Amino acid sequence: MDFTERNRERMKKFETMINTADETLAEELVAADAPFHTPASPEPLYGGKGYLSVVHWMRKGFSDVQWHIREMAAEGDRVAVRWELTGTHNGEFMGIAPTNKKISVCVMNFYHFNGEGKVTGDIAAEGMIGILRGIGAM
Repeated sequence: MDFTERNRERMKKFETMINTADETLAEELVAADAPFHTPASPEPLYGGKGYLSVVHWMRKGFSDVQWHIREMAAEGDRVAVRWELTGTHNGEFMGIAPTNKKISVCVMNFYHFNGEGKVTGDIAAEGMIGILRGIGAM
């Protein structure tokens, strides 16, 4: 199996990791020194635990949040994913009281992998506007 195909397979496991918040999978799939930039923290978060902290942050506002791979393109050490994020706004999110509105938002992420097949970086296209629109905040 070449790097491209391996990384596609790893992204399928990554989907399971974020939907289950599986720390063992996070350690397997994400390099410990991989930085992640997110509205959940003013400073970068690192590694699998850092990545999962974003999942936990989202679950505070959307207890049933799920990410579904809808499209994936891979080449060498890079994978682009179009995610569908779904959930119900049933907890406070970014200072906004629960609306109980269901959301379905398209989110794009670009992942970089190292030679061991671990994610070393994630560049996210801005999906926050879609989330805020979905709960009626915009």
